[in-house]
Amino acid sequence: MKYVALINNEQYEIEIDNDGNILLNGEPRDVDFLPLGASLYSVITDGKSLEVVIDDEQGNYQVMMGGRLYEGQVLDERALMMAQRRGGLGGGSGEVNSPMPGLIVAVPVEEGQTVSQGQTVVILESMKMQNELKAPIDGVVGSVNVETGQTVDKNALLIEIKSPDEE
Repeated sequence: MKYVALINNEQYEIEIDNDGNILLNGEPRDVDFLPLGASLYSVITDGKSLEVVIDDEQGNYQVMMGGRLYEGQVLDERALMMAQRRGGLGGGSGEVNSPMPGLIVAVPVEEGQTVSQGQTVVILESMKMQNELKAPIDGVVGSVNVETGQTVDKNALLIEIKSPDEE
């Protein structure tokens, strides 16, 4: 089965055959994937063992791996064709939500500040790791709903970024 993953606005083609072999953009990958809990997984690839947290919100995935948050969608061939016919693949929201409960370590942006997609806007500590949460779009910080030292729940709205066409 073929899939297209859109992660942080990068597109990857993934093909998985009946034996579980994986091709990523045409290159073979050796991946061992084991569920450890509700949204926690063990992934072994390229000789590295990683703990990965994966959350699915109505087809939009948030993946926390190695202290970094990746956001994206995974589409099969039919869903990809439908999205392309609708005129595109996404264009995400400017909301930065907490992917897991944790402690806000730093908020290096403030309301009214211009940010670029991929820029760190919040540092969240969870499971003894500091995770940099990035701006999902270019824009201006509309609201900062947290401060350093605050604890937050999973899915809490941390920051809203307004795209340039919203202003």
